[in-house]
Amino acid sequence: MTSSTITESAALAAAPMELFIGGQWRKATGEATFDVLDPSTGTPLCKIADANVDDALSALDAAVDAQAAFAATSPRARSRMLYRTWELLGERKDELAVLMTLEAGKPVAESAAEIELAREFVLHFAEEAVRISGNYQEAPNGGSRMIVLHQPVGPTLLVTPWNFPMSMGCRKVAPAIAAGCTVVVKPAKETPLTMLALAEIFREAGVPAGAVNVVTTSSSSSVIGPLIGSGKARKLSFTGSTEVGKLLLAQASEHVMKTSMELGGNAPFIVFDDADLDNALEGIMLTKMRNAGETCTAANRIFVHSSVIDEFSTRLAERMSGFTMGRGVDDGVDLGPLINARQQSSVAGQVDDAVERGAELVVGGTIPDRAGFFYEPTVLKNVPAGSRILKEEIFGPVTPLVAFDTEEEVIALANDTEYGLVSYIFTENLRRAIRVSEAMESGMVGLNQGSVSNAAAPFGGVKQSGLGREGGPEGIAEFLETKFIAMQV
Repeated sequence: MTSSTITESAALAAAPMELFIGGQWRKATGEATFDVLDPSTGTPLCKIADANVDDALSALDAAVDAQAAFAATSPRARSRMLYRTWELLGERKDELAVLMTLEAGKPVAESAAEIELAREFVLHFAEEAVRISGNYQEAPNGGSRMIVLHQPVGPTLLVTPWNFPMSMGCRKVAPAIAAGCTVVVKPAKETPLTMLALAEIFREAGVPAGAVNVVTTSSSSSVIGPLIGSGKARKLSFTGSTEVGKLLLAQASEHVMKTSMELGGNAPFIVFDDADLDNALEGIMLTKMRNAGETCTAANRIFVHSSVIDEFSTRLAERMSGFTMGRGVDDGVDLGPLINARQQSSVAGQVDDAVERGAELVVGGTIPDRAGFFYEPTVLKNVPAGSRILKEEIFGPVTPLVAFDTEEEVIALANDTEYGLVSYIFTENLRRAIRVSEAMESGMVGLNQGSVSNAAAPFGGVKQSGLGREGGPEGIAEFLETKFIAMQV
């Protein structure tokens, strides 16, 4: 029984399944298609258009052709397009939540919450569209005037991930629209239906033909490479693995493209001896168990002071044991599957490696005997240094605990990674909170809270976790170029 008034069949029937190019829905060349799988069963949900290079380049041509006219639209007009998008997302939340759950696996309640976050991004950038500012001032020598303008960077390639298809889609497309940039979106092959539905909403909201184009494909590399290599796009925004991000950066460098990269994470979650353990447990549930742990901001390495690690691990195991696994559309389910068999195997391998090295398996640690790509909620205690699970992004419902004794020790442990997306700190000592927050080598810090996502705040990392920021005023700046005009008077 579904937990929504919208049935699965109705949600799929309403979903577009073709390419969206130049304001029109069209089939892929040769009517090629690929299967979208239901990760809770491992069986196909539907077939959608499978674009080739020619289809992708057609989409980019449509974006290029529309760029000048779209950039010339007034900020207020672009703002109204986004306000209308915000309204339509709210009106169709139930239908979109079921659709997202079917392809991503997450419980319907989580999908609905993601749509609300996506709406926040759309609303924020609707407001930012009319706040793009410049500057006019007298030159220091008094002989001329200095004018600074911010103008759209131009046609943009957006590559979105499978784990948050709606919120990441809106976090990229909304600021582009607000800035006056046309886009070609390439969603992940695992979760393309949500982005296609979003494209239809943008169309209905009045976004002009060619301003938003969506290309779905079973072979990302064969499409993205030629798009970058064409030299027609002026910006690339990518969310995904650091490994792929590096390859795209190398390709983008050939044309000196403006780039934004939101890459991998290995977030430390630090629980000091004076922490409010109730709050820390709530925080770890929020950051680790959302989307079954498949988030770049998920707590990856949980450092707990040695004086409280026993109590913390016991209470954490109780919380982790309380989840009900199943299809996200069913009543009572609060933990869905992982996205595919490869991810399931990766998580299992990380847990097995830690146990073989001497980690204590407190709860979980196995693949359940059922269809779909599920993995049991797992707590590992006293995980040895050198374990894969402390070095690699987990992307699963697994919490590896490591004991520490001093502030200096845990700061060194937390920063001992090539990644630097987010850190979480739990302490009731104000001075320590400030000291440790400033010492973290990460782009974001969650201080006594397990979430850092906010449409009005800059989201992004340092080191190999990425370049640039999404959200906040910084988010729209990523789609703008600065022009200086020196004027004689």
